[in-house]
Order: sequence, then C-alpha cells, then structure tokens
Amino acid sequence: MKNLFSGMKKIFIREEEEEFDDGKEQEYVELDTSLEEESKKMLVKTVNLTDFADVKPILQDLREGNVITILNIKPLKDKDMIEMKRAVNKIKKTVEAVNGDIAGFNEDYIIITPSQAEIYRNTSAPQTQNKQEQQEDDDDLDLI
Repeated sequence: MKNLFSGMKKIFIREEEEEFDDGKEQEYVELDTSLEEESKKMLVKTVNLTDFADVKPILQDLREGNVITILNIKPLKDKDMIEMKRAVNKIKKTVEAVNGDIAGFNEDYIIITPSQAEIYRNTSAPQTQNKQEQQEDDDDLDLI
C-alpha cells in the first residue's frame, strides 16, 4: 500500500515539474478593479407596492446587497390588507436572512436595507412617549 502511494506521488510530482519547466514565462491576467468600485455604491430606490408580485424584484435587490428600498405600501394596503401583510412578512423574513434592516415610518412607508446599511432609530422618541403615557396614567389616578 505504501508503494502504491509513493508511486502515485512520483507521477504527480513529475507532471507538476514538467508544467513549470517548459521554459515559458508564466502569464498573469490583470483584473479590472473599476467594476468592484461601482458595485460598492449604494442605490436608493422607491417602489410602490401594488401587488404581491412586486415583492420579487425587491427581494432580489436585497439579496444583491447594493439597494436601499423605500417602499410605499399604501396602494396594496388600500386594495387588500391581507395581501399587504403577506408581502411585508415575506420581505421581513428575507431581511432577517441577509442580516439587513427594516423599519416603517408614516404608516404607509417601509425602508429596507441590506446588511451593509443600518437604519438609525431615535431612541429618545419612545422614552418621551413613555413619559407621556406615565403622565396620563398619573392624571387618571388623580381623577379616581
């Protein structure tokens, strides 16, 4: 068994040596790096969600990772609320799978980002809301 492997080793070593001993210079290929620089740019795209089929190109852009999408869900929301929820859930699952980010604003819009981008969330706004709710609760207690 040992002889078999050593014999195979000699065969492969000879072939490799012959490939490099041809006396020819090795050729190198120069790669164009300008394409890489273009792919690093992020594109912001606005999309109106009018049908569930509109989700497919949004997901494709998300997987490619170079498009931030501002999605208007109002057209589908007015047309069919169940279909809109189904579309948003599908987008959410894909966002989670690619480690992207998703956030809604103004009831009718959603921002979808790939993993290279993150959505800033103002943390002071919820605290202010909690203080207002506390104040209202305190006012309710005063009435009792």
